[in-house]
Amino acid sequence: MPLSAPAPRQALHRRLIDMHGYQRDDGLYDIEAWLEDTKTYAFDNVDRGQVKAGEKLHGMWLRLTVGEDMVIHACEAVSDFTPYAICPQAAPNFARLAGVTIGPGFNRAVKERVGGALGCTHLREVLAQMATVAFQTIGPMRWRKAREVREAAIARGETPPPARRVLPLNSCYAYAEGSEVVRRHEEVAEE
Repeated sequence: MPLSAPAPRQALHRRLIDMHGYQRDDGLYDIEAWLEDTKTYAFDNVDRGQVKAGEKLHGMWLRLTVGEDMVIHACEAVSDFTPYAICPQAAPNFARLAGVTIGPGFNRAVKERVGGALGCTHLREVLAQMATVAFQTIGPMRWRKAREVREAAIARGETPPPARRVLPLNSCYAYAEGSEVVRRHEEVAEE
């Protein structure tokens, strides 16, 4: 169901964020994001002169390389389009995220390493969504491996390790403690 019909309006700004999760051949995972900002009108910019309608004001890439344990092995940032010539100089600072674990305290760790004048607001904001994409990319792979280990143990006549699917309890309406969704996951884990 779409949103309700809007009031009469004129488009002014567009931000596109595109993210992908990949499993690498070496067992690590790459989470990549592309951010693009455009305006529907031309405007003057101190460093770039006139930025035309539809021309990228921001065009930025981020790649997190993450292990199955959710620890960041590397972070690479590139700023191809920025409003100021100096902006791309912040991109190398994002390598400071190596060693950070995606989980509780992640946003605080990001702020400590690339917050404020150390980083770029736009790249930093994308990192929170990239953390979610990392969970959505890596979690199912971990569950699949655990299921395969259980099935192999059963096939060998051994007692399988307990099924364990860690849910992000109370992170949203569906995962509220005691919800129907949580109950169904618990039932599957007991089978």
